[in-house]
Amino acid sequence: MTSKQPEKTFSDEEIQARLSGPLKHWYMEDGWLRRKYKTEGWKGTLMVVTTIGHLAEAAWHHPDLTVSYAFVVVKLKTHSAKGITDKDFALAMKIEEVIQWQPGREGGALEGTPSDDQRFRYIKYDDA
Repeated sequence: MTSKQPEKTFSDEEIQARLSGPLKHWYMEDGWLRRKYKTEGWKGTLMVVTTIGHLAEAAWHHPDLTVSYAFVVVKLKTHSAKGITDKDFALAMKIEEVIQWQPGREGGALEGTPSDDQRFRYIKYDDA
C-alpha cells in the first residue's frame, strides 16, 4: 500500500502572486479562492452553473456555488488539504476560460451571440 503525499497548499502571498493575468477577477476571502460571474438573468445564471458543474465533475474537484437571479459566486478550496492547491488554480483557469469565451472576438467560423440585442445576451463579460 502506498502512502499519498499531502498536497502543497499555497501561502497568502503565493496565492496573491498567482491572481493576475487570466485570474485577475478571482480573489481570496475567508480561506477560499472566489469569483463572481454576473449574468443577464436566470437563463444566463443556469448556463453558468451548468457549465461549472460539468467542468467540476470532469475534474473531480467540486466548488461551492452561491446562485442568484443575476449572478453566480464560485468558491474553491481543496478540503482534503485544508487550503488552496494547484487543483483550485487549475479548475479556476478552466472555468474562466470557458465562461469568458467569446468566439466572436476570435474571428473564426463561430460568430458568438449578438451583443447588441438583449434578447440574446446571457452573461456580462468582464471586458465587454
